[in-house]
Amino acid sequence: MKRKVGIIGLGYVGLPLAMLFHSKDFNVIGIDIDPFKLSEYKKGKSYLSTITNEEMTALRNTATFSFTDDFSAIGEVDVIILCVPTPLSETHQPDLTYIQAALNAATPYIKRNQVIILESSTYPGTTEEVIKPTLEKMGRTVGVDIFLGYSPERIDPGNQTLPFEQIPKIVSGVTEACLNQVESIYESVFESLVPVTSPKVAEMTKLVENTQRFINISFINDIGRLCHVMDIDIWDVVKAASTKPYGFTPYFPSAGIGGHCIPVDPLYLKWKAEQLRLKTPFIDLAKKINDEQPRYVVNRITHLLKRNMVTPQSKLLLIGLTYKPNTNDVRESSAITIFEELVSAGYLVSYHDPYIENITINREEKKASSLDNLGDYDCIVLLCNHSQLDYQRILNEAQLIFDTRNCFEDNYSHVYRL
Repeated sequence: MKRKVGIIGLGYVGLPLAMLFHSKDFNVIGIDIDPFKLSEYKKGKSYLSTITNEEMTALRNTATFSFTDDFSAIGEVDVIILCVPTPLSETHQPDLTYIQAALNAATPYIKRNQVIILESSTYPGTTEEVIKPTLEKMGRTVGVDIFLGYSPERIDPGNQTLPFEQIPKIVSGVTEACLNQVESIYESVFESLVPVTSPKVAEMTKLVENTQRFINISFINDIGRLCHVMDIDIWDVVKAASTKPYGFTPYFPSAGIGGHCIPVDPLYLKWKAEQLRLKTPFIDLAKKINDEQPRYVVNRITHLLKRNMVTPQSKLLLIGLTYKPNTNDVRESSAITIFEELVSAGYLVSYHDPYIENITINREEKKASSLDNLGDYDCIVLLCNHSQLDYQRILNEAQLIFDTRNCFEDNYSHVYRL
């Protein structure tokens, strides 16, 4: 008989993971204290763009899945998976508040022989130095009567080409017995497991994956600025370089980084290095470049408007506010920073995003505009390339376009690329 799985945190990682376990015939209990998520679930409505209302309704109507804010449900499960946020504090230090709060709420109900797995991105040592001591204070012995491991999430929201279960799953355990337990759980739902020697290795792996992307994105944005000054098309450069059959991985310029992982994970790694009195100059430089990118985009827009004799009270339409295509995730999105800076500069700014109905910018509620009357705007700024946007209509009706995502590869007199 398959074990009952409890997943704490039903957000961008936890809900898809819960649905994956459920699809493999596991009995699943999801726990989240967010009243909005619980309310939407009860109505059969999805709060994630990657999951449909129909899927949520089907989930709600099954007897083998439940969604609750009551942590006493932990006493009913055999496996506990933590998928809670791990943000940065205001001083850019790791904030483990959500992990600690979840553990504190779950602790009274944890029982012998349960398997506890952390999936949240965090610094190396968290599993063994934070979670393990908490469990041992209960009188448990990790690896004997309770089992602890770490398995970093690798979900790619909006990616329709690679099914979740086909993403190789890194697994680790505090002891060999713990690792065996973690493997026995995930092998039932993922096609490929990658066991590593310790939770620290697994924790570091996740940070290295995203720090590499962080540095490469900053590099191509920096080169993009150089190419602009030299009147070289960076998109043509990357396209040509990509034909090399080895040694080159294409990265593309953009308005900047976003999401939970790439802006956050490198700073978790930087913090850990600082605890060891080590420096991380690559991370420092990458952060500097990426922090500057939204301002660079705003300056490019300003110069473009001046060049085209447009007044300071220009009407702008920003298209795409999420940090990546085909999701409703605006966490750490550079598009939001650009929006705020353009409003502060005095421009009349509206936005269109098929995934975002309303948003607060500089403490003012903004509602999404339609793509009607595109010709009324002095400039259309493409910040995120959602697949369902009508690009031909935008091209035909807009007076002026600033394209940060290379949505229009051909040369048009009224289209300017980043």
